[in-house]
Amino acid sequence: MSKTFLAAGECMVEMAPTGQGTFSMGFAGDTLNTAWYARKCLPSDWNVGYCTAVGRDQVSEQMLDFLTQSGIDVGPVRRLDDRTVGLYMIQLKNGERSFAYWRSQAAARQLAADIDHLQTAVADAALIYFSGITLAILPERDRDTFFSALKAARARGAKTAFDPNLRPRLWETEDTMRACVTEAAGLCDFVMPSFEDELAHFGDPTADASAGRYLAAGADMVVVKNGPEEVICASRENREAFQPKPVANIVDTTAAGDSFNAAFLAEYLVSGNIATSVDAGARLAGTVIQNRGALVDCFEPA
Repeated sequence: MSKTFLAAGECMVEMAPTGQGTFSMGFAGDTLNTAWYARKCLPSDWNVGYCTAVGRDQVSEQMLDFLTQSGIDVGPVRRLDDRTVGLYMIQLKNGERSFAYWRSQAAARQLAADIDHLQTAVADAALIYFSGITLAILPERDRDTFFSALKAARARGAKTAFDPNLRPRLWETEDTMRACVTEAAGLCDFVMPSFEDELAHFGDPTADASAGRYLAAGADMVVVKNGPEEVICASRENREAFQPKPVANIVDTTAAGDSFNAAFLAEYLVSGNIATSVDAGARLAGTVIQNRGALVDCFEPA
C-alpha cells in the first residue's frame, strides 16, 4: 500500500448568497471537506485522493479543477456521460440558514456502481474515509458493493474511517439508516460520530453510550465528538476522555466535525498517538469555527 488517504463521497456545487442579491459558486461536501483539510495536515509524502463520480460537462470540469488545485488526486473519480454534479443553495432568513438541494440524479450516486472502478480506486489506499452521507446517496445494491470493497481493502491491510453523519432525510427510512450505519461501523478501524446526532437518532443518553454501541457493532476505535464537551476515545481495551480548549468567538460551525476528523486522522497516521491526535483535531476545528465557510485556509505556507 502507498501512503494514500482516500476519501469517498459526494462533492456538490454550493451556491451561497453574497448579500447583494446574487450568489457565489463554490464546492463543498462532508467527505470533500475532510479530504481538503487532510491534504493540509498530512506530510507531503502522503497522497490524498477523492473517490466520487462526476459528469463530463463544464461544471464537472470546474469541480475537478478545484480538487486538483487543492492538491487532491482526481484519479479515483468516475466520469459519466449522462450525469452532472449535485447542487445546493444556501438561503438566509433573519440570520438563519436553510438549504435547498438538487441531487436526485447526481453523478456521485453512481460512485460504487462499477465494481472494477471502485476496487481500483481503493486498491492502494492506506486509509479509506467515508461518511453516512456517502452511504445514504447510494442505491442499496451499491452499498453492498461498497462494503465488499471495504472488506477486501481491510483484508489487504488498509485502515477504514467512518463518520456516521446522520441525515435521515437522505435515507429511505430511519430504520434503514440505523441498520446501515451500524453495519458500516463493524467494518471500520475508526468510527467518528458526533454525539448530538447519536442522541437524536439512536437515543444514546451519553457519549460513552455511543462509543459502547459502536464498539459492540465491531468498530476497533470510536472517537465521539461533542462540541465543547469532552472527546471520548474508546477501544475494547481502553477509554480516555479529552477536554478541548474553549473557543471564545464561534462564528460558523460548518465543517467543525469534518476538520476535526481530518486533523485527528492525519496525526494518528503519522504518530499513532491518541492524545496528540485529539489535540490536533480540536485545535483545527476550533480555528475553523472562528471563520465563515467550510474550507478555511488557516495554514501557514510551507
